[in-house]
Amino acid sequence: MILAPMDPKEIFIWSAILGVSLTTFLTRGSFILLGARVRLPEVIDRALRFAPACALAAIMVPDLVLVHGTLKVAGNPRLLAAVVAAVCFLVSRSMILTIVCGMAAFTAIRLWL
Repeated sequence: MILAPMDPKEIFIWSAILGVSLTTFLTRGSFILLGARVRLPEVIDRALRFAPACALAAIMVPDLVLVHGTLKVAGNPRLLAAVVAAVCFLVSRSMILTIVCGMAAFTAIRLWL
């Protein structure tokens, strides 16, 4: 089987794919490969505990406060339902009840407004 020479565009694409794959493997795998031999400083270790909550907030907050790309706080059914769900969670500590309260509040507020 004879292989045709690759176009420079194809070489660039394959190089980018391999580069991103290698970078991802090295950055994510370094914690597993190095194991307990390397310890992160306490400040970084403490800060990384908040990373999942920060990522979730970065995904959720724009969807809650923006309506059609503009900031809307008053009369925003998603934001009001999120507040109801948060209060429900603080009172009950039940994730299922939080989802039910939030969806019920969102539906009721959306129909009312």
